[in-house]
Amino acid sequence: MKTATTFVLFSLAISSAANADTFGSGSNIFDIEFVTIGNPGNVADTTGDPNPGGKVDYTYRIGKFEVSEQMITKANTLGGLGITKNSRGPDKPATEVSWFEAAKFVNWLNGSTPAYKFDIGGNFQLWQSGDAGYDPNNLYRNSLATYFLPSVDEWYKAAYYDPNGSVYYDYPTGSDSAPTAVASGTAADTAVWNQTGPADITQAGGLSPYGTMGQGGNVWEWEETEGDYLNDSTSSARGVRGGDWLQFAPTLLRSSIRFNHNGPSIEASNFGFRVASIAESPPIDADFDNDGDVDGFDFLVLQQGLGTIYDADDLTDWENNYGFGTVAAATAASSIPEPTTSALALAALCYLAIHRRLANATYRP
Repeated sequence: MKTATTFVLFSLAISSAANADTFGSGSNIFDIEFVTIGNPGNVADTTGDPNPGGKVDYTYRIGKFEVSEQMITKANTLGGLGITKNSRGPDKPATEVSWFEAAKFVNWLNGSTPAYKFDIGGNFQLWQSGDAGYDPNNLYRNSLATYFLPSVDEWYKAAYYDPNGSVYYDYPTGSDSAPTAVASGTAADTAVWNQTGPADITQAGGLSPYGTMGQGGNVWEWEETEGDYLNDSTSSARGVRGGDWLQFAPTLLRSSIRFNHNGPSIEASNFGFRVASIAESPPIDADFDNDGDVDGFDFLVLQQGLGTIYDADDLTDWENNYGFGTVAAATAASSIPEPTTSALALAALCYLAIHRRLANATYRP
């Protein structure tokens, strides 16, 4: 299940990556880094496969990297998921993971609001009209879920669309020319193809215009979407995309035929996946520790940065927003006495006054 990033007292480096979500607990914590795919309502591509493809009418996020073996291992440990996979190394992409297993991993990320419906026997089901989050346009995905497998268009847009030029590139490295084949690395316009094995997920070639890695080469990636695009069958084939380390450059092309004959129970040594997510909520004013609420911990962060990173306007924001979201966060901090607003505000004003006096003092040797 998703957990909040641990808050370190008096530290301004609150999380390892501002666009990473943290999951798990104890020694089984891991991050999934996301990039935002904006430009909602972009024009569809009519020169690739599918045709049309890549048009998405909303902002969403997609994993910058493929899901790694250690992510699956940690989720298995905490959630008892029983997902099987290859064992090439903790940072290698998780392969020999079926579509059903990828869906169960995503459900674990979501916690109590699963993206995909499985019955008590572990069999995949379609969402029904009486289910909360039912979406008649997509019987696979629950609309209330935060994390999910990328649809055919979500995957395609993240790989090939350039938000700056509003164009589609032939390859998912922001180029119409085949990327240079590499065994590992992050140089621009490179990808892992024509090699003897996959690279670590963070060393899988150059980035797409949006900033994703490895959507061309390394491993084929499961799409959420059914082979015929209808998402109305529990057992029909799902699409995979992007080529793998063994393939040649043409399989990386947006015009390459989308492989859509893969049953969801197939466990292939060159099939992996990445996770997509809903767009982040707008930032909360004065949520200085980025944990979704405004409380005493935000004041402690503010206090350490007054006069350098933060100023009196930020103190006003904190006073005006104090208590926002703290009901949801109360259980996580129930063992820590919460300072009162007036006490913290008074301490902040004293700190600010002292800081200003020191800043305006004249130094006499």
